[in-house]
Amino acid sequence: MNQSRRTFVKTAVVAGASLPLFNIGRAQTSGNNAIRHASFGASGQARRDISNMLSQGVQLVAVADVDASYLAALQERHPDQNFRTYTDWRELLDKEHKNLDTVNVSVPDHMHASIGIEAMRHGLHLYGQKPLSQTVHEARQMTKVAAETGVVTQMGVQFTSSFYERMTVQMVQDGVIGKIKKAYVFSHKAWGDPDPLPARTDPVPDGFDWDIWCGVADERRYIDKYYHPKQWRRRLDFGTGTLGDMGCHIYSPMYRALHVGAPISIKSVGGQPNDASWAIDEKVVYTFPGSQYTAGDTIEVEWTDGDLRPPQEFLDMFGDKMPEQGCIFVGTDGILLQGHQTRPVPYPRENFADYRYPRLEPRDHYTDFINAVKGEDVTPLANFGDFAGPLTEAILLGCISTHFPNEKLDWNHDKMKFTNSKQASSHIRRKVRKGWEVAGL
Repeated sequence: MNQSRRTFVKTAVVAGASLPLFNIGRAQTSGNNAIRHASFGASGQARRDISNMLSQGVQLVAVADVDASYLAALQERHPDQNFRTYTDWRELLDKEHKNLDTVNVSVPDHMHASIGIEAMRHGLHLYGQKPLSQTVHEARQMTKVAAETGVVTQMGVQFTSSFYERMTVQMVQDGVIGKIKKAYVFSHKAWGDPDPLPARTDPVPDGFDWDIWCGVADERRYIDKYYHPKQWRRRLDFGTGTLGDMGCHIYSPMYRALHVGAPISIKSVGGQPNDASWAIDEKVVYTFPGSQYTAGDTIEVEWTDGDLRPPQEFLDMFGDKMPEQGCIFVGTDGILLQGHQTRPVPYPRENFADYRYPRLEPRDHYTDFINAVKGEDVTPLANFGDFAGPLTEAILLGCISTHFPNEKLDWNHDKMKFTNSKQASSHIRRKVRKGWEVAGL
């Protein structure tokens, strides 16, 4: 790190630690009512988030990304948006926060909390990509700061606002298949890597700031195409594996429908991470407290990914209708299959021949966020306090459990620790690299 950057880091950390906590409410935007927006991230999901924000009529003021080629491509994609570009997200916040109303944080998982918390402390409404953070402690702090600042928040699980997911929630809560006895949540994706860390060191590409990309994680040698682009989801220090990547999407209908809250215990009986990367073929069994929608005082929810699938009886039942990703609710009066991004279907089919699906009003994840920022009477479905923070914590507890295969880990939500494993509790919070500290993290 050069001297000028070291000076900036030191200044930014001191300033961040002393920032006031704003309580700006929903309606405070710029005087001309234009929503002024910045993006942290310029490619991949960030590019999609930017396009969706622009479709809501926002003005794109600034974008930060460590890869100059991504910034150039974004400028070419949106020549009508005269936005300023930055390599360092801290510099963007320092120079632009007074010119902004909203931001999206759409970068690798390990930087979600640092950027998101500093943005909220500047009074900026936050659309933060899933998972909300990379650690349980960060998720708890994100939720806390959102409440303290009063900003509008939304996590990027856009299908939570879809007809199909809201339909699933209503069907479960209406008792279409009775009380829920168990749920299976699954994804075919395999964001893990059983191979050891490669021994090579590669030159950092021109126009790519590897130091800022590492951010809160420890410095390390650059390995081409091992971390950037896209492969960071597989790596322990930067991503959250398949469960963290897809869990926030696919757990969403179950979590909203059953009102289960924080898990009581978690047990991993599938793949285990190595020293560098998350596992493939994960299987994690959660035990949640029961609710008015469950058949018992507790309920098990089983996650599988990669080549592991739900039990064979369901594969036989659904046949070619079996989706690659989704959720299966097992009720006292039937079974409900919710394929990811598809209409829920109750089984056995002959028992529901006359069933009529509920009618729902359309909702859009980005529209809800912007309308709430404008002060309209709408609560984003994936706001941090009611939904995204608690859901992310639950998902990340499952990620931790994969380090301790076949151990039942008992979770105390209020004390934020595993009551029967100090070693597992050590994964709740990460060590932040010196010079990258954010107050509270």
